[in-house]
Amino acid sequence: MTGITALLLYVIWTIILALSYAGPRVPQVLAGSKSANHWERGKASDDAPLLQRAKSAHLNSLENLPLFAALVLIAAVTQQNAVVDSLAGIVIAARVGQGIVHMIGTSFILVLLRATLFLTQLAIMLYLAFALMG
Repeated sequence: MTGITALLLYVIWTIILALSYAGPRVPQVLAGSKSANHWERGKASDDAPLLQRAKSAHLNSLENLPLFAALVLIAAVTQQNAVVDSLAGIVIAARVGQGIVHMIGTSFILVLLRATLFLTQLAIMLYLAFALMG
């Protein structure tokens, strides 16, 4: 997988996560069961736990998307695509895995797995950053 393809998949995954929690709100607003401005924004949420976890998974994806995008773009600009291409698939697999695990639940083992997948992404991106410098 190329870095560019991985970046596109990362963006698509992040959009899917956004739709997974925003999508169910549309029928609720149209049916009048929730107001259009019902977003919690710092307030306690009455959304189902799955929707709350989907929102958190989406925010987690947004946190690292700029970092991964920067690495892919630096590799492209400096003509070092092979550096990123070699590990891009693992970053995406870990990102999607983290999102799925996040939505499944919050048991100790799931949180540990989620943290492991997160740290895997960070370790790879740190490695890529140093590899692109040299």
